[in-house]
Amino acid sequence: MAMTLDQKLAILSDAARYDASCASSGTTRRDSRDGKGLGSTEGSGICHAYAPDGRCISLLKILMTNFCIYDCAYCVNRVSSNVPRARFSVDEVVQLTLEFYRRNYIEGLFLSSGVVRNPDDTMGEMVRIAQRLREVENFRGYIHLKTIPDADPKLIEEAGRHADRLSINVELPTDRAVQAFAPEKNPVTIRAAMGGVRQHHAASKDRSHTGKRPPKFAPAGQSTQMIVGADGATDATILTRSTGLYADYKLRRVYYSAFSPIPDATAKLPLIKPPLMREHRLYQADWLMRFYGFGVNEITSTAKDGNLDLEVDPKLAWALRNRDHFPLDVNTAPREMLLRVPGFGTKTVHRILTTRRHRTLRYDDLLRLGASLKKAQAFITCADWTPGGLTDSDTLRARFAPPPEQLSLF
Repeated sequence: MAMTLDQKLAILSDAARYDASCASSGTTRRDSRDGKGLGSTEGSGICHAYAPDGRCISLLKILMTNFCIYDCAYCVNRVSSNVPRARFSVDEVVQLTLEFYRRNYIEGLFLSSGVVRNPDDTMGEMVRIAQRLREVENFRGYIHLKTIPDADPKLIEEAGRHADRLSINVELPTDRAVQAFAPEKNPVTIRAAMGGVRQHHAASKDRSHTGKRPPKFAPAGQSTQMIVGADGATDATILTRSTGLYADYKLRRVYYSAFSPIPDATAKLPLIKPPLMREHRLYQADWLMRFYGFGVNEITSTAKDGNLDLEVDPKLAWALRNRDHFPLDVNTAPREMLLRVPGFGTKTVHRILTTRRHRTLRYDDLLRLGASLKKAQAFITCADWTPGGLTDSDTLRARFAPPPEQLSLF
């Protein structure tokens, strides 16, 4: 019996939650379809992401299909997986996007897909969807396409002319892991496709000798996704790889996706607890490297095994390990050191630097400037505050780490 559009949407929006290029996963499923309450956290594949200008936007996040000819061990949609399957046509994806947009549910589309028949056929259909939306329906909303690296480079190039952002998954932290868990995928091919996107994106910004700009190509750049926890890679390995990816391909984001297998009789990997806190710590560390001046070695030096501390955030872990740098006088410390104070964000540091030009900062001033002094007070001094012996206290970590829990015996 043929599936309805609603049935396909339920399957393919649920399957798309493993694509970590949006930021609305991990919450409790709630809805108001029983007439009680208002709003919903599920249904229809709507997620939230951030546009290049920093706006939070709603996207229709779906797979074109969860049929796939590949058998990647970490993927719930692999060919050997026993999951319900569905497939949208080009017309159906275009219709859904337009109808959701007209109802003001979404501001754009995030489209990924399993590979059916071959990479070129699948990528070709995704390109036709974006092309139809742009050229026929005059759709001006945001489009993010997760492209297929094995597809013809001309198809990926065409995708970039219609999409705001392209992404190509590196899959796993190391080539060895890709070969072990996704043997049908080639890391060399993946890197070549990412390099092609970078070149087209850079070329789209160059003016000709007459001053004419070439056509836009993925103006929001490219991103990638890395599975965390499926192999034995340490956080140091993962963050080192991410640093290289940012440098080599000028990525906008590396998305870390906690390996979360679903019970399946054909599973090739053991069922483990999803490392969601590890994923969270990697995002925090990634942020520190991109915007706070931290290096990989600094962040990962806080743990002997090369993994981040799961009990406290990476900046606090570094500060606790490097107490000889503290306390800092907020009225004289340089910007690069203020950024390393736990509880100080980039905006707070900017306000501190601006305000202290005109007057001496006091404790209450820091509160008004947005500092989280619960964390920061042990690492700073100001006109009317000194931490005394708190900075070197043996119990300082215990003030921030979660309290110990009694483990169940059953």
